[in-house]
Amino acid sequence: MRELHLTVDPVACDAYGYCAELIPELISLDEWGYPILAPDPASTRIEKAARRAVRDCPRRAITLRIKLTGQ
Repeated sequence: MRELHLTVDPVACDAYGYCAELIPELISLDEWGYPILAPDPASTRIEKAARRAVRDCPRRAITLRIKLTGQ
């Protein structure tokens, strides 16, 4: 089993908001446009969208980590 974890580098982020448009299930925006991540691991069903958000971030501020867990 796998768990997906997103992290955002707050120093690199310029609040473009693309990430929240691509995966609203995991990311919302604060009043200044900076991402707020869901606290729980993401479902693997949205892995493709999470990878796209990481790839399309203009500041490369998002990281996706995949953690393998035992069942």
